[in-house]
Amino acid sequence: MNKSIQFFILLVFIAILSSCTATKYVPEGKYLLDEVKIQTDNKDVKPSSLEPYIRQNANTKWFSLVKTQLYIYNLSGRDSTKWRNKVLRRLGDEPVIYDEYSNERTREEMTKALQNMGYMGASVKSIPKINKKKLKMTYQVTTGNPYVVNSLRYDIPDDGILYFMNKDSARTLLHEGMLFDVNVLDAERQRITNLLRQNGYYKFNKEYITFDADTIRNTFKVDLTMHLALYRAVSGDSAKEHQQYTINDISFITEYDMMRTSALSSIEINDSIHYKGFPIYFKDKLYLRPKVLVDNLNLQRGSLYDESDVQRTYNNFGRLSALKYSNIRFVETQIADSSMLNAYVLLTKSKHQSVTFEIEGTNSAGDLGAAASVAYQHRNFFHGSESFMFKVRGAYEAISGLTGNYRSDNYTELGAETSVNFPRFLFPFLSSGFKKSIRATTEFGLHYNYQLRPEFSRTVAAASWGYRWTQKQRIQHRIDLLDISYLYMPWIDPTFEQKYLNDEKNYILEYNYKNRLIVRSGYVYNYNSVNPNLMNQTFKTNSHSIRLGVESAGGLLYLFSKAAGLSKNGEGEYSILNIPFAQYVKFDFDFAKNIVIDQRNSLAYHIGAGIAVPYGNASVIPFEKQYFSGGANSVRGWSVRSLGPGSFPGDGNFLNQSGDIKLDMNIEYRSKLFWILQGAFFIDAGNIWTIKEYEEQPGGKFQFDKFYKQIAVSYGLGFRFDLDFFVLRFDGGMKAINPEYEKGKRRYPIISPRLKRDFAFHFAVGYPF
Repeated sequence: MNKSIQFFILLVFIAILSSCTATKYVPEGKYLLDEVKIQTDNKDVKPSSLEPYIRQNANTKWFSLVKTQLYIYNLSGRDSTKWRNKVLRRLGDEPVIYDEYSNERTREEMTKALQNMGYMGASVKSIPKINKKKLKMTYQVTTGNPYVVNSLRYDIPDDGILYFMNKDSARTLLHEGMLFDVNVLDAERQRITNLLRQNGYYKFNKEYITFDADTIRNTFKVDLTMHLALYRAVSGDSAKEHQQYTINDISFITEYDMMRTSALSSIEINDSIHYKGFPIYFKDKLYLRPKVLVDNLNLQRGSLYDESDVQRTYNNFGRLSALKYSNIRFVETQIADSSMLNAYVLLTKSKHQSVTFEIEGTNSAGDLGAAASVAYQHRNFFHGSESFMFKVRGAYEAISGLTGNYRSDNYTELGAETSVNFPRFLFPFLSSGFKKSIRATTEFGLHYNYQLRPEFSRTVAAASWGYRWTQKQRIQHRIDLLDISYLYMPWIDPTFEQKYLNDEKNYILEYNYKNRLIVRSGYVYNYNSVNPNLMNQTFKTNSHSIRLGVESAGGLLYLFSKAAGLSKNGEGEYSILNIPFAQYVKFDFDFAKNIVIDQRNSLAYHIGAGIAVPYGNASVIPFEKQYFSGGANSVRGWSVRSLGPGSFPGDGNFLNQSGDIKLDMNIEYRSKLFWILQGAFFIDAGNIWTIKEYEEQPGGKFQFDKFYKQIAVSYGLGFRFDLDFFVLRFDGGMKAINPEYEKGKRRYPIISPRLKRDFAFHFAVGYPF
């Protein structure tokens, strides 16, 4: 019997076994709900829009293929007191037994949902298909003709509200000829409510707006009337027009503890000051400067109540690291028939100072080591919610595989960094109105790092000045106004220098082991379709993100050097204080999308591209700014910095496996397995290339007629542990197409895979994209 027949028999045996074990715990006379489907006769009503109304779903499948957790549950014995059976049942999923009541509820709720969409004559029929002890359910949806709005009338007995509705009528969601969709009607109620609450109507809510719908006999048309109910303080009061409310007094209470009290009268305060007419109450000592409180306030005395101003005030105070919570409470003034509101801004202090200590193990290409760091943070450094941080770090690593007569085989790293973040836009000549509209955080930083390797010692000193701000919660901007880095090589081992740096052919290596000054500026735009502050949304909602980045270095220095007539060094480079500076421009683009298939499965894909071009004072990009391929967030069939550029196979020097152009394409199918464990199957493709032809990187130059043949492809499986606040990721990738080879089995290792040759393991924190 040949292997193909044996394999076929094995598959049949597994299928029969699965079929038998799936119904192990299904009682007599009952059925295992094996599958649920929805079919519609209307292309405008997609089955996916009705899936939320299904009240009983079949057992979930791993990767939408196998009901693994059901089979794990069924591996348990019938004695539920035994430890082994308890574990199997906890890891697995109990079989879903078909329930007629849930079926009826599903039909009713689907029918109601269709009617709300305008299909008043819709019907939903459930068609069960039984095979032994398994039941497959199909919901057959017949929508019928939709009802449309024939005429639209408004019954608005409040002149003030009618004025605002007419003024904003261009934004209305209602029009004659539209589907009679209850969801759209409700959205219009909410739109009008938001409009009114931004124009003084503090007590207004959407329950004051109702609709009457009269159907026209023997047609599918509806005459629609919107009604506005007048205001009544309590049932039985006479009706009157809705009032617009004005902000009266605004007070700050800085010692509010929401866990202890909710009554304003019971808050512990013993002192107060007035700043620009605003009373500020505190206990013992005011921990924030009064100007900071008032500058972050968007409410104005004497102005109409505006809910958008309230939300902006919440956002402003939420940015302040000196505060833990903020709350805004409105109280009507104690004057009869008054339409004035007193506002109280209630603030809870955060823990201002902290010290953290971290120990970590390191593994650089198999070389083991350890690192430790101590960080001090003050979240209210100048009493304006400025965040100060100072951190020191040390690392040690034993290096193996060195060839040459070096004086040691250890790697030591010492570093320190400090930063101060101001929660406001610090820049001269900008108006206060502009600064308030942006609400940027200004960041200043200093960084020092010393590295001692057997081959060389290296010092990096850096200073930075930048801004970042958030727009509409989903868009983030970052401007690196000025970032200065000085790379200093105080010592290079003569053996290493003789072997690698005195070779005129290896220009890239030589360039990156010289003192260098990098003065750069940059801008980064980030967009995320879901709020980035929300926890992991991988299996909850469809989402996509876009990242655009641009940076430039050395341009102004080059113009200055040329205008001043400075002389060049022996390498043809201008220098500042005898230090040559880098000059380049760099562009990056990333797009990622997550598509939810069901509550336990999703499909995600990503494309990333970048290019860095040296010019003017440089012919090579500094190593810190070059691209690399391979690793946990790239083509995972290769270890980090081991792929490319182009078809270059590598020469053992990681500096030569870098490039000026990068392309990454990834797709992965993610599935919840059990407990906090998730699984993923992925395919990656990509590579890096150089702009110029370098002798030490043969085959690395980007060429339009060749680059697509040099795209590496890998595939693999991964496991992720979702710990809510972060995700631990373990990915194993296998090479599928290796661009180092032009043809044969070695170019296509997917045909004859070898674990030792083609496998790469990766550990990382967070999803790859």
